[in-house]
Amino acid sequence: MKPAESNLASPTPGLDRQAGLPERQSPRSIEARLLRGLLRSMGKPPFRVTLWNGEQVGDDPNPLVPHLLIRRRSALYRLLLDPALHFGDAYAAGEVDVEGSLVDFVESCYRGEAHSRRLLLKAYGRTYARRNPPGRSRHNVHHHYDIGNAFYRLWLDEQLLYTCAYFPDPAMTLDQAQVAKMDHVCRKLRLRPGESVVEAGCGWGALALHMARRYGVRVRAFNLSREQIAYARQRAAAEGLAGQVEFVEDDYRNIDGRHDAFVSVGMLEHVGPDHYRELGGVVDHCLAERGRGLIHTIGRNRPMPMNGWIEKRIFPGAYPPSLREMMEIFEPWEFSVLDVENLRLHYARTLEHWLARFESAADEVRRMFDERFVRTWRLYLAGSVAGFTSGQMQLFQVLFARAGNNDIPLTRSDIYRPE
Repeated sequence: MKPAESNLASPTPGLDRQAGLPERQSPRSIEARLLRGLLRSMGKPPFRVTLWNGEQVGDDPNPLVPHLLIRRRSALYRLLLDPALHFGDAYAAGEVDVEGSLVDFVESCYRGEAHSRRLLLKAYGRTYARRNPPGRSRHNVHHHYDIGNAFYRLWLDEQLLYTCAYFPDPAMTLDQAQVAKMDHVCRKLRLRPGESVVEAGCGWGALALHMARRYGVRVRAFNLSREQIAYARQRAAAEGLAGQVEFVEDDYRNIDGRHDAFVSVGMLEHVGPDHYRELGGVVDHCLAERGRGLIHTIGRNRPMPMNGWIEKRIFPGAYPPSLREMMEIFEPWEFSVLDVENLRLHYARTLEHWLARFESAADEVRRMFDERFVRTWRLYLAGSVAGFTSGQMQLFQVLFARAGNNDIPLTRSDIYRPE
């Protein structure tokens, strides 16, 4: 991937504009020593660093490894103070850049975590998750999802699914893999014609419409995004499914009625662990005695705070849980977990498709917003690919039911059997 051109003017040859020092300093400069120690603590990750004064740090001679350019002394010190937040802001502003693969660079930083908690891109802290009461949840959803359907149409699939696709055949297109994901979810839930399904967090409505059209069920789908709900209602009317699918602009906490199945794909990341027991209570209230449920969510292998830059700039209030944390949804209400599948590498492949499409549409995105927005979303998508390929992030699908439900097949063969 060709890095974007910096929006910063080149410094005066031979001088650091901020310090007025000669461009070529001794390799023992304090900044170089700080960086060298940091890279050593990370196990000498495979990338090189060049400072604003031309000084280079990093011993990998391979010209194909990523090359980090730090264009401002102030950017370096901000990175040292709060790498989780300030790398993203510095990259978005063009104060740092990456020559070579941005995905490989971020992945090498993540893999360096095995050697040290002091990372160039993220720092550990105590486990922390924001509380997301209804008012804040609405604000968080608006911040990310209501920036314009036209933007998402540029790089998502035809049906605007903004969650992990499923690639039983690696040669599938993104559109085919998203349909395969919806079928995978529906088959796990073993939907039958005439049943009632409630969906928490429905995006632009693709899954709800797919369930109704292909499996003959009735669906109530809840979402706080005004733009997404409006789009979903228009699509339901155009496809003649408005009588079978109801799109509700409301918080998941207000789900009511009794339903045969509960499904949530890509919403749990926005709920927050403080509300997991509350979510379980909602499911307990709305699920019929022989009901089934499925939650599809980004997750972690162990509790960790959200990356500071992602939380602040991209997904406010977001928190990917560990499986142990997710059990707070199920245990208090005695739900039986039937199946857990990790689709981590499917999400990496999904994001590779999104990133390629985003790059193809970068000029249009720049016209819609600006260069900083393009660089912000480039880093977000590339960093997300690296998060899944490095194992920092997981994608869990958890199937569950009430403890006394014996209408459960003895094997998984029906889930994977070709139709």
